[in-house]
Amino acid sequence: MSAEAPSPAPTPPRPRAPVAKSNRAQIVVFTLLTLLLSAVTVVGGRLWLRNSETLVFAVGDANGPEAKFAARLATVLKTNSSRLRLKIAPNPDNAKALAQFDRRDASLAILRTDAKVPPRARAIAILEHDVVLVLSPGGKKIKSLPELKRKKIAVVGDGENSVNFVRSALEISDSPDAAQRVQQAPPNTPLDKLFASGFAAVVVIEHASKIIKDKTYEQYAKRSGGFTLNAIDEAKALARKYPAISEETISAGMLSSSPAIPDDEVDTIGLQWLLVAQSWMPTTTAAELARIVYENKSELALDNGFASRIEPAATDKDAFIVAHQGAAEYINDDTKSFMDRYSDVMYLGAAALSIIGSIFAAIYTKITRVAPAKASELAGQILDIGERVARTTCTEDLDELQDELEAILRGAVIGLRDGTVSGDGLDTFRLGYELVRDEIALRRDHLKRHPPAVDDNFVVVKSANG
Repeated sequence: MSAEAPSPAPTPPRPRAPVAKSNRAQIVVFTLLTLLLSAVTVVGGRLWLRNSETLVFAVGDANGPEAKFAARLATVLKTNSSRLRLKIAPNPDNAKALAQFDRRDASLAILRTDAKVPPRARAIAILEHDVVLVLSPGGKKIKSLPELKRKKIAVVGDGENSVNFVRSALEISDSPDAAQRVQQAPPNTPLDKLFASGFAAVVVIEHASKIIKDKTYEQYAKRSGGFTLNAIDEAKALARKYPAISEETISAGMLSSSPAIPDDEVDTIGLQWLLVAQSWMPTTTAAELARIVYENKSELALDNGFASRIEPAATDKDAFIVAHQGAAEYINDDTKSFMDRYSDVMYLGAAALSIIGSIFAAIYTKITRVAPAKASELAGQILDIGERVARTTCTEDLDELQDELEAILRGAVIGLRDGTVSGDGLDTFRLGYELVRDEIALRRDHLKRHPPAVDDNFVVVKSANG
């Protein structure tokens, strides 16, 4: 009868590495809440900073330069993702548009400086210059304004407004004789026909940008006789006397390059076209509007040349139309930054968010934070290995215990690095580790010198067929 081999003693369970004490579901929930809170904060901040503001822009005839410029400006605002939006309010003419502006039914308008200026109008930008050309037939030069006043004059320009401007600038009375001497020229009448019909002078009031592109003056100059461009030497005195009038200079070759007309700079007078806003418009709104206008000049220029050379509004306090404070700040580079304007609010908001964030972080940490294991608790697992070392009877068991001990050490080192293990009781852990390590070495040496005896009653039974 064969003896049965004794069953080996059950192996004690291996100690587990420290496990983080956490609630996975709560971690996921609070992570999602944190992401949601961040998204709400970002979206809310963007909406707060870029809240849309609609400005009503009063314009005249839909085919006029004012309406076309307003349409360009509305497109530019959208293209630049500005918070400003335009609502264009059309009127039969620009006088009606200014009346709407004067009633405070519009935020923006365009006016020429000889118009009736609403008292609350503030300049945002100079869009265009109208220059006055005093033309005479052939080589007949007009030497002075008094001489011009005595001549029969045809006015080419913006309807009756231009005629009234010429009469006012020349100080011609409203007598019947004066009305006969200063007349509005029929639209599109050539210069030579006006001279042939008895006018001794033609006064043209036109956009400077259009005059530069107009080739008809060069064509007239090449015909027999041509015309003469006369200077207004009293331009400075007229500009001082009438604030609506500006001093202008016609550069050499502006009307015709061949022959060159004029052949040298000529002084004259003119008017300005201004983009104006209500005085009560917020400074930040006016500053942003000015920035958009000045930084997108090429996109705002019309095909006929209107607004092709946008200039900053006059910021002097004695300007005919005072610049809006917001536009002046932008022009003079005095625009306050976001931090300058809202620093106090931001400090208060930061303090409030700090308190709220601390409360939220405390709750978040209380629920989701991984509770670190103490190093002294790991020492207990090491001592348990030491007790099992004393009962080992072979080197294979010692190797397993050695692996367990090294695994606990490795886990402790990693835990100390990432915070899942605290340094509480670290000295105890180190002493326990060194003690058990030495105990394993001594036990291994003992087994080498005293190998376990083989039981003589233990018989290996080999079955065979047969």
